Amino acid sequence: MSQATPILHMFAPQKHMSPFDVNMAADAGFKVIIPYSNVDLGEVTGLVQDAIFSRPPEYGIRTGVFIGGKDAMLALDMMKAAKEALVPPFELSVFADPAGSFTTAAGMVACVEKLLKQKHKRDFNGTTVAVFGATGVVGFASSVIAALEGARVRMVAHRGVERVVKAAAVAKERFGVELEPAPGETPEQKSEIIKSAEVVFAAAAAGVQVLSAQEIQSADKLLVTADVNAVPPAGVEGMELFMNGEPLPGCQQTLGVGPLAIGDIKYKTESGLFKRMISSTEPVHLDFRDAFALARSFVA
Repeated sequence: MSQATPILHMFAPQKHMSPFDVNMAADAGFKVIIPYSNVDLGEVTGLVQDAIFSRPPEYGIRTGVFIGGKDAMLALDMMKAAKEALVPPFELSVFADPAGSFTTAAGMVACVEKLLKQKHKRDFNGTTVAVFGATGVVGFASSVIAALEGARVRMVAHRGVERVVKAAAVAKERFGVELEPAPGETPEQKSEIIKSAEVVFAAAAAGVQVLSAQEIQSADKLLVTADVNAVPPAGVEGMELFMNGEPLPGCQQTLGVGPLAIGDIKYKTESGLFKRMISSTEPVHLDFRDAFALARSFVA
């Protein structure tokens, strides 16, 4: 294993790199961390090649690029550009986790999958999943992960279905999954979606309640509801921060997974992927699929 100093270059398309991610990288073991802000997609190739050509090839496994931001598609495009900029044997590792969304989505899906297996002897294959906040980074990533596991995923639109239609088209093109856009702007539309759902992912903006207790209690088929919102009010009324498999208030069968239960797995997953970059014997390229595989190991 190379004894070269672990160096991490962190690309942020926005004004600032997330302090959360910087801290996570430092605690995982990177010794030198350099944030870059306002990075454009077209600049990725030059930055990556500066990083790889400035170190001997055997130091490549101790050199990493982290891609942040708040846009899942842009992060994946930047990751693709970074991989295409490599010139073997000059290589490095790349990890994309915009707004922590890939590891958060991985943690949420893994926690729900565990409950489905433990309490209902089933998994996501054939399960109907409704995703609220589906056009956000966490909602989009969790939709794709669940669909890759065989779920029937409905992406709920609360401000016009056009954005959800576009997101579903992107998911099909990039990952070969079918996601169903579903209008959910009216109480009647939302009620119809909830009544046919077996799993709900609540991934809307912080402090926005998307489902009331009455809506949850009226959903006869609903087995598990997960909520990533830790800012009051909860995204799902009655959801407690640390809830991890307990029934939601007034429900016999609907189990809740709260944001801090999800956050615990998210934290371990992001840290674990940073550590994999440092310890691997060859360069690695990590996105939400790798995050989900690792998150599964933490909830098992």
